[in-house]
Amino acid sequence: MQTKKKKRKNKDTRYFWLFILPWVIGFLSFTLFPMVYSFVVSFTNWNGQNMRDFIGLKNFIQIFTKDRTFWSSLKITFKYILISVPLNTVFAIFLAVLLNKHLPGRNLFRGIFYLPTICSGVAMYITWAYLLNGTNGYVNVLLGFLGVEGHNWLGDVKTALPSILFMEMFNIGTAMTIVLAGLQDVPTDYYEAARLDGASSFQQFFQITFPLITPVVFFNVLMAIIKGLQIFTQPYVMTQGGPAQSTFVYGLYLYNTAFSYGKFGYASALAWVLFVIIIIITMVVMRSSSLWVFYREEVD
Repeated sequence: MQTKKKKRKNKDTRYFWLFILPWVIGFLSFTLFPMVYSFVVSFTNWNGQNMRDFIGLKNFIQIFTKDRTFWSSLKITFKYILISVPLNTVFAIFLAVLLNKHLPGRNLFRGIFYLPTICSGVAMYITWAYLLNGTNGYVNVLLGFLGVEGHNWLGDVKTALPSILFMEMFNIGTAMTIVLAGLQDVPTDYYEAARLDGASSFQQFFQITFPLITPVVFFNVLMAIIKGLQIFTQPYVMTQGGPAQSTFVYGLYLYNTAFSYGKFGYASALAWVLFVIIIIITMVVMRSSSLWVFYREEVD
């Protein structure tokens, strides 16, 4: 009997590794190996062609002491995060609360708001670039019908980054869906008891709804911060970092350093600095969760 159980266990183990093998190969080939390789390259002056000369910490020292573009691109990236994360989080919660109500056509609107997330990012950003075009963009055409003078949205230093932030508000379908799932998990008994006590809708939201959905809000905020720190495609497609580098985010600087200037060693160092920044910010946000994230057993 024990022999049969042992054979079956060994067979299950083999099947487990057989089914997980494609993922393991993909992880080792396309994630772990490139990470280790880029870490090694970050200590060299490799330009993608010649021999890799080991230069120690010179790349990292230059980043923090001599590279003004590093600081300016990091500043723009943080500016993007500080505006987009709160704005999109609040908007996602607002839409989720609205679409959680028993209103006619709510399933249709759920699909409409989620639709942009399944579209190709590049295609969507190109479309928005046409919409915000300063000469014949449809946004300016619509404003013209309303008697309002159009504007060069992506060509003005003052409006280029806000235009990207505005566009990102239409790409919150995933965050909205996660919050919506959290709302549907809130027990209706809490609302019935609150109504009996005379609590208004405003009080019900801040005393019941929001505390119980803080775990999903926390998840959305954390993912939005990590995604925002790695922003690249939007400014690359829509503005190429302009005008006057007003949208020249960190990811775009890293890309240009590697593929426009051939400084793969320096770009690898920039990538690892970004990795450390993401780790530090993630740890800070996770430590802060004890102050504002509540779980069901804590509020029952």
